[in-house]
Order: sequence, then C-alpha cells, then structure tokens
Amino acid sequence: MTVFLCCTCGTSYPDVSRQPERCPICEDERQFIPTLGQAWISRDALASTHRNAWRRHEPDLLSLQTVPAFAIDQRAFLLRTPEGNILWDCIALLDAATEDLVRGLGGLSMIAISHPHYYTAMQDWAAAFDAPIYLHAADRDWVMRPSPHARFWDSETLELGSAVTLIRTGGHFAGGTVLHWSSTADGAGALLVGDIVQVAPGARTVSFMWSYPNMMPLPGAEIRQIASRLAPLGYDRIYGAFAGQEVAQGGPAIVARSAARYVELLERGGPGYPAGPGKEGSLENRQAPDEGGRIPSRAKPGILEEPEAETGYRSVKRPGNDRL
Repeated sequence: MTVFLCCTCGTSYPDVSRQPERCPICEDERQFIPTLGQAWISRDALASTHRNAWRRHEPDLLSLQTVPAFAIDQRAFLLRTPEGNILWDCIALLDAATEDLVRGLGGLSMIAISHPHYYTAMQDWAAAFDAPIYLHAADRDWVMRPSPHARFWDSETLELGSAVTLIRTGGHFAGGTVLHWSSTADGAGALLVGDIVQVAPGARTVSFMWSYPNMMPLPGAEIRQIASRLAPLGYDRIYGAFAGQEVAQGGPAIVARSAARYVELLERGGPGYPAGPGKEGSLENRQAPDEGGRIPSRAKPGILEEPEAETGYRSVKRPGNDRL
C-alpha cells in the first residue's frame, strides 16, 4: 500500500494499491488540473529527488521549502514559542533530514494551517512529532486523508499560546486563517498569512482572491471582512506563502490601503484607471490610511473614508473641510 501525493497541489491521499483517479482539491475552481492531466508521486519517490531548504527570517522564525519546486511551491514556517514549536502551514516532503533538524530544534508541539491547499502531508508531520493539527471546522470537508491528530476549531479566534493567535478571516476559503505572533524580538509583531492575504511583488500592496490560478476575485464584502478582522491586530511585518513574499514594515497600513483599493475597483471602478506614472490612480499617489484607518476618497475630494466592521467604508468629512 502506498500514500500518493498529487503533483499539482501536494495533497496526500490514504494508503492505496494504485494511484487515485482524481484529486478533489484540484477539481475545485480554486485550483486547477494541468492540461496533461493529473499526476501522482509516492512519498518515497519525492524524497529521492527533492530536499527541504531552510531560512532564518528573524529570531525564533524559520521557513522551509521543498527544492526543486514541488506542487504549489509554498513554504512552511517553524515558529519557536515558550509553549513549544509551531509549524505554520505544511509542505508535502518530510524526509529524514528534515525530521532530524526539527527534532534538534525541539520537535513540534502544534501544527496550524491556513487553508486546504496547504494541508499536503500534515498527517505525516503530526504522526512523526505527535502534534495536534489545528484546522478550522469550516474547511473540514477538504481533508482528503483522515488523521487522529486533527483538531477542528469553529470560533473566530484560537489562542495557541501566550503570544500566538489564529484568526479566521475567511476569503479564499470559508475557514481561511492567519496567524498573529505578538512577541517578536523587537515587540512589533508579525502576521503569517499563507495566501489568505497575498503579498504582491514589491511588497507595497497585498491582494485577496477567491482563486489565484484562475484569477477569480473575491466580492467586496469578503474583502471588508478580512480587513476588519485584521485591523485590531498589532503587527509590523507580514510573511506570505511564497519565498520573497514579505512586508518588512508598515503591514497594517498596506493591508488597509490595499483592501480599500480592491473594493473601490470592484464596486466603483475608481477614476484614473488605468493611470500612468504620477497620475491619480498610480500606486505612488495612493495614500495610506491615517491613524484612525481612514483613507482619502477619490470620488469626493476633501472627504475621508472611514472603515466600518460591517458595512465597509463610509464617507466622513476631512477635518477642517465643510463641504460634503
């Protein structure tokens, strides 16, 4: 009997004597089936041709990523906390070298995963380190291979320790989750987001999508929900799912500005689009929210737009301006 991995998404399937016929994860419109069809690989075959590369990002935070690239090519993070090590998101390859390195770092106390595309071989990681896997219950049906270590939570937040909290934002998946780490060495805090929040090239904006490979957007209401759930958090840096996707500073302003612009383009078709360099709609002319999270309105000069948790942005007067 063999555990097979989907070569497109990395999801693992129960022990079988022959390759699975289909991958429901890839058949969903948030993933894709390659033009040449579904392909499969065993865990041993993957380990014979690939390895995991490690990187230290800051004290107590490391990432690991399979090379050469496999499946979606996301990275996982190992976060060291007083309550034990947490694996954030997961990758399909757990080889002997990786297991030795993780044990040398103190093993794993918990595993938490942002959404089903990164469930991959979470069952193997959990079994190897006897660690519970925290998954949001809204995504329970996307678990393709059962594990006795799975722990389904159904609240809006879940504390994994004194300084680590999971927040359900929804969006890409109903149970889409980010991890807030408040006790970084510099005290600024960090947000680990998978691709629930996608760090864009240049790290000056982020985005939010229903389907990344099929380029299908989320509705404005979902973006407002994500932005409102992230707004109260204290953090400076953002770590995304893929190598190089990091916001080094100013994360909250970037998220708020990006969410507001996304909704504006979806619902209002903001003026100045497309814009040339230095024009109204260009990125360099987009202003960050003020201390109250308000942004300048493009539709009504002199007006600020103020975030509201339930209804999104509403227009309010800019201080010192008497015209609406």
